Amino acid sequence: MSLELARKDLPLIGVDFGGTKIEAAALDAQGVPRVRRRVATPADYPSALAAVRELVSEIEANTAAVEHVGVGGPGSFSPRTGLLRNSNTQYLNGREFVKDLEQILGKAVRYSNDANCLALSEAVDGAAAGARVVFAVIIGTGCGGGIVVDGKLIEGANGIGGEWGHNPLPWPEESELRESASCWCGQRGCLETWISGSGLQRDFLAATGIALTGQEIMAGVRRGESAAVAAFDRYVDRLARALASVINLIDPNVIVLGGGMANIDELYERLPTLIRRHVFSDVWDSRLVRAQWGDSSGVRGAARLWQQSK
Repeated sequence: MSLELARKDLPLIGVDFGGTKIEAAALDAQGVPRVRRRVATPADYPSALAAVRELVSEIEANTAAVEHVGVGGPGSFSPRTGLLRNSNTQYLNGREFVKDLEQILGKAVRYSNDANCLALSEAVDGAAAGARVVFAVIIGTGCGGGIVVDGKLIEGANGIGGEWGHNPLPWPEESELRESASCWCGQRGCLETWISGSGLQRDFLAATGIALTGQEIMAGVRRGESAAVAAFDRYVDRLARALASVINLIDPNVIVLGGGMANIDELYERLPTLIRRHVFSDVWDSRLVRAQWGDSSGVRGAARLWQQSK
């Protein structure tokens, strides 16, 4: 067997570095996962590096040794300093994360934002396969976005392509301007504070004085409880406005929703009508779909980063 053929037979290994768990997986040439492993995300940087090393070693022990690994995670790298920034996993900020991973793994590492990895995974062989322009969002604890055009990630000149979560809420009402919350990024009123799962919980607490989880709020919605219904109505309207602002910029063929909030069936029933109110067109018929690969999209997209030309 030639060296070139042997390399084609090697698995694609990806790591999804999340706020609560780190997952590693190996995909074969057809995108079928061969091995998957996950651990809880450690609370400090050295332990996090060690956890990635152990996961990759275990994956390789069950497949084959590889020359490079793709990693998806929070934040992006500054083209000026080469350091990670904008991560809500705070101990990653200001670190040479890729260099440190390459040193501890002994192999080349390619890194991209977790929402970019979601977008890439779903555009290649997921819910948006075959679409020319794809916008994928993560609406969970936080809020992120990624753009794929003709199968290629659009990371942008400064590495922040698709970062809609730290734009302000569009077409705000006066009450929303008054009630805007501080964001961990240092700004106020970011989309992340409104349309993440945490944003839904914050809004419900502000309106009722009662702290409930997103699942508890949605259970109340389905029982017809007025406070829960009102909070969800506000949430869907805000999410529709946020998506419409992106549509007015890049007009994607498909919008993919990922993250915990993407599992709410009612979103797909209600969002299209509300989105159309704000789209600068006489028609909007693009598809709005749930991520096919669910919480595995991140690691699948990370594994495919080395298939992207640089």
